[in-house]
Amino acid sequence: MSVRRAVSAPQIRPAALQDDEALAELSRVTWSPMHAVTPEPRPPFTPFFDSGHLPEDYLVAEVGIEGAEDRIAGYIRVARPTQLATHVHVRQIQGLAVYEWARGRGVARALLRAAALHARNQGARRLTLRVLGHNTAARSLYESEGYAVEGILPGEFYRDGQYIDDVFMALLLTEQTE
Repeated sequence: MSVRRAVSAPQIRPAALQDDEALAELSRVTWSPMHAVTPEPRPPFTPFFDSGHLPEDYLVAEVGIEGAEDRIAGYIRVARPTQLATHVHVRQIQGLAVYEWARGRGVARALLRAAALHARNQGARRLTLRVLGHNTAARSLYESEGYAVEGILPGEFYRDGQYIDDVFMALLLTEQTE
């Protein structure tokens, strides 16, 4: 019988360069065909941060576990979807990962709320994301946080003999967001 140790509420902070290895590991171990259309990561692994993936685009969730130091439980990437001046009012969630041991403890929800605040503080009026149609757990979470489906691209991806829908969702930040 396993005993679950007490875990503190997630604390959200900006990512830092020294998080590179920890976030790369989190990204690798949470990769799943449930949410990824990219190939499964294989060695040699590349750095997590690069010229297109900067620390300032990421928020990190840390939790305290009873009897241990705080540890990274998840991350979210919030970036501009394009560099067009006409698109400056939009931010897009371009990655969300939470360790299996931290799921069901409010980590993803805390990251989503922090992402909305972060985007609003950058002057964004909309926060968008894309989610695979079959990822019903993620879609339910996003909907519970106020995201609405704005479009579906039927059969946008093809993997393992199956066509997969791409669902576009958005949260309007002009309304009150926690």
